[in-house]
Amino acid sequence: MRIDLHTHTIFSDGDLTPSELAYRAKELGHTAIAITDHVDVTNIEFVVPNLVKAADLGSDYITVIPGVELTYVPPSMIDAMAKKARALGAEIVVVHGETVSEPVPPNTNLRAVMSPNVDILAHPGLITFEEAEIAAGNDTALEITGRAFHNITNGHVANMARKAGAKMVINSDAHTIGNLMDERTATIVGKGAGLTDDEIKKALNDTPYEMIKHLIR
Repeated sequence: MRIDLHTHTIFSDGDLTPSELAYRAKELGHTAIAITDHVDVTNIEFVVPNLVKAADLGSDYITVIPGVELTYVPPSMIDAMAKKARALGAEIVVVHGETVSEPVPPNTNLRAVMSPNVDILAHPGLITFEEAEIAAGNDTALEITGRAFHNITNGHVANMARKAGAKMVINSDAHTIGNLMDERTATIVGKGAGLTDDEIKKALNDTPYEMIKHLIR
């Protein structure tokens, strides 16, 4: 089973249409993917309803889950935007975390893990132990990412998640064909982050499945 809960298409800065992304993922052995294009206050009402339509691809390809990645949203607006995304049909809400490779607004990680409407904090390379504890309490998953540059702090994220008892997921953050990861590549990413075999199994299979099992066709 391979489930990827963080990918992008032409509806933000990805190269592929939802149809091609779904088929390419199918060819790599995926069971399901979430399409989580970048949104803020200006495009959320356009992107989410169109990604909801992509769920129909599951009748021929793999399960496609509509989602969003709230990106550079002012921290004070994160919870309200996550609620709005849900109301529009997003099944997975990701927040673009504070990372060492981009100047994301301070307190983004904190406000994301405080929101009960956020499922995943993406590549949160600057996360603190206190924020990881809040994530654990709110059942927010911390991402171990395959995305270049963001992934240089995977080890730190894994350590914070482990100490706090927070869930982890391994995602590709795919923007183009070569970014998608089969199970072998995703396992290597997990090992590179210092995860044990049991932690990799949970982050790669068990936790993502539990998050979307009610949506798998």
